[in-house]
Amino acid sequence: MLIGEYIHTMDSKHRLSLPSKFRKELGKVVVVTRGLDHCLFIYSRNEWKKFTTSLGELSMGQSDSRALNRFLLGGAVEVEVDHSGRILVPDFLTSFAGLDEKVIVTGVNNRVELWDEKAWRTYTSTVEKQADALAERLGDIGMV
Repeated sequence: MLIGEYIHTMDSKHRLSLPSKFRKELGKVVVVTRGLDHCLFIYSRNEWKKFTTSLGELSMGQSDSRALNRFLLGGAVEVEVDHSGRILVPDFLTSFAGLDEKVIVTGVNNRVELWDEKAWRTYTSTVEKQADALAERLGDIGMV
């Protein structure tokens, strides 16, 4: 399970070191793609295969399904983890997520998310204020 929050520095070549706790679970090659809320998602190959299988089960007859598939799959790239535990984040993904020098690397169960530090702080501040209401709504449908 991928959990925890880390702040890392992305260098001028867009290389980013993954937390050592994540490297073993992710493997030597990862998939990086556009994520929701303007962050990036990183999956191990095995988790990516599971995720894309579920995407493939969406109806291609619905425009929302096609759009989500294009958004997530069209922006996906396989990236090698180098001997220092770094990945090279492609320019178009760096731009999409607005990543600058300081990047939040957070584990979210079966994936890692990369966030611009300022965007992450804003997002978490908002969610923290809503946490009780979110739990209550999810509790109403049996999730919490």
